[in-house]
Parts: sequence; structure tokens; C-alpha cells
Amino acid sequence: MQSTALTFSPLTPLLRPLNKNPNPRCSPVPNLSALKPFQKASLLSSCSSFNAPRISESLLISKGRYGSFRVRAQQVPENMGGSETKGSSGLGTSLQLGAMFAVWYLLNIYFNIFNKQVLKVYAFPATVTAFQFGCGTLIILTMWASNLYHRPKLTRSQLAVIIPLAVVHTLGNLLTNVSIGRVNVSFTHTIKAMEPFFTVLFSVLILGEWPTFWIVSSLVPLVGGVALASFTEASFNWIGFCSAMASNVTNQSRNVLSKKFMVRNEETLDNINLFSVITIISFILLVPAAILLEGVKFSPSYLQSAANQGLNIRELCIRSLLAGFCFHSYQQVSYMILQMVSPVTHSVGNCVKRVVVIISSVIFFQTPVSPINSLGTTLALAGVFLYSRAKQLKPKPKAA
Repeated sequence: MQSTALTFSPLTPLLRPLNKNPNPRCSPVPNLSALKPFQKASLLSSCSSFNAPRISESLLISKGRYGSFRVRAQQVPENMGGSETKGSSGLGTSLQLGAMFAVWYLLNIYFNIFNKQVLKVYAFPATVTAFQFGCGTLIILTMWASNLYHRPKLTRSQLAVIIPLAVVHTLGNLLTNVSIGRVNVSFTHTIKAMEPFFTVLFSVLILGEWPTFWIVSSLVPLVGGVALASFTEASFNWIGFCSAMASNVTNQSRNVLSKKFMVRNEETLDNINLFSVITIISFILLVPAAILLEGVKFSPSYLQSAANQGLNIRELCIRSLLAGFCFHSYQQVSYMILQMVSPVTHSVGNCVKRVVVIISSVIFFQTPVSPINSLGTTLALAGVFLYSRAKQLKPKPKAA
């Protein structure tokens, strides 16, 4: 399936006089009551640009000091961790999970390729991001209208929590697209591997939750790898670098700060509807912001003017639609996987997904990569993996 993704792109060029040497490279966490506060704040935040499960995960808190937070995702039974296939046809379940992971990775590959191709010739990241949220909104409304998924009933207290998260989610996706439009896709994802560093930093500064020795140790190769990759990156520019780093800041501050905004309510939102509501709010917020920042860049008159300058409008629309569809779909599949496996399994799968996206973008765009740059990227990804494993190590109880 991966090879299909890599050969799908050569459609008619978006720009007729296409530049032959562009600048390419482009969870509600279930049952966290047994985990320590720091582990809950950062369990799934290690690996994704936006990971839908991270939003839901950030809406979960432990019972006790804060009470029970009601705007959250469906819980997975506590005994699911490490025993995903028990009580089921082992081979059938494994094949199903394997197929879902393949679809998840494939949709990510397609999204990053199409997204880079669009942003390379249509340099309006706010408009492109708004269009992607619009595709997701259309899919969600269709599902609700056709009763393919039940429509939630929102209360004011729930919206008071969801809206701030949607704002930060919108900003994080916008900044990611700014970076992908400026630098190689692989470099953007290498920088975004530093998300765990900001999770630890904000947990210490805002929540006063100190990490373990092993978590801190895992950050050393992560930070060093990103620094090495940045130093040797051929497509490096400060706008692309800073926007990707700012995306890390927004995504991880969302996860940590959400613990400060909690309400109690009788009704709950499952993970799919929570993500759906955030997507719709993000679309509503970003449309006027895109017009304010970039003007109306999607009117027939503007597109006709762009076509007269060589822009292939038909291919631009096709790839924009495909990117928008993949953008929403891969996050839906991510939620479905999380309901079937443990958070740790999902987190590791997320790390593998980033590796797959980086490698596929390098191959597809034929990005030149130096040995030192490869070493830096490998170190960063190894640090992410070590971080996800270090969070599972429970500190020894202090002697009374």
C-alpha cells in the first residue's frame, strides 16, 4: 500500500511551467486513574503533529482533587493494556489492527505529499488550513445528518472547555502548514519530534510536576538530534523552523493547560464527537482569520488570474480536496485504533508513523539527505521512542 501512495502523485503539474527543482521535503487516554499526574499530562503527546487522541487525552483528569471531568472520550477498560487480542480471534484481530495501522500510515503519507504540493504553488497556509478544516466539517455534518454517527448535545460548560482547546488546535495546525510550506516535509516532522521536550517543560513550569531521571535522559538524544538535523538541513530557514517549533509549543501547552480548565457535567462526549466539535469550531474560527491575514484567495476572479499566470486550477482543487479528506480521515482512524489497543501501543505506533512519513517524503520528493542530517533525524526519533518507554517506568515508592 505504501508504494501506491508514492506513485499516486505524478498528476498534471499544478504549475504548467513547474519548477523542476523546488524546495520539497515537505489520546482520550483511557483509564488514566492509575497513572501519576505527569504521566497523564504527557502520555500520548510524544509523536504527532496533531494527534487527535492528544486533545481527548488532555481532557481527562484523575478523580480526587479535581473531581471527575465530564467532557472526555470514551474509556477503554483498564485491563486492555497489553492484552488487545485476548477474548477474540487472535489472528483476525491482528490482521484487522494491521490493516488499520496501514491505512493510518497511508493516509498520513498522502496528506503530507498532497499538502506540500498544494502549499508549494499556493502559498496561503491559512486559506489551505481553513479549507482542510472545511472538508472535515462537511464530512462530520454528513455523518450526523445521515445518522451514521450520533450528534452530541453540547452544554455551555462543555463549550467553555472545548473552545480554548479548539483555538490552540487551530493555531497548531496553521503553524504546521506554515512550516511545511517553507521547508522540507521531513525537516518539519523532525522538528515536531521535540513535542515531548515541551510537555516536560510546561509540566514543570505550570503544574510543578517533575519528570523522572529516565524521562530527562530520553530528552538528551531528542534535543541533540533535532539540533544536529537543523544545523545540516539544506532547506533550513527561520520562518519554517520557528513555525514548526511554535506548533510544538501550542500543542503541548494545550495538553498541560487544559488541566486548569475543568468542569463537571452530567453528559459526556465520546472521542469521535469531541474531535468533531473541535474541527467545526476550528473551521469557524479560521475562515475569517484567513481572509484577514491573506485576503480572499479563493474567489473565481483570483483563481482565473492565477490560472493566467500558469497555475493549474484543476489539479490544485483535486489535491486540495484529497489533502482535506486525508487530514480528517487519518485522525478518525487514529481514534478507532486507540479504542482497540492500549495507549502505550498507540504511542509507539505514532512514533513509527513519524518515521514512515519522513522516509516516504524523502523518497517521493527525492530530497538530498547528508549522513550527518540522517544521524540527527535518527537520534531525534530514537529519543521520542525512549521517551515513550520511559514514561512507563514507575518510580520506586519511597520508604516510609
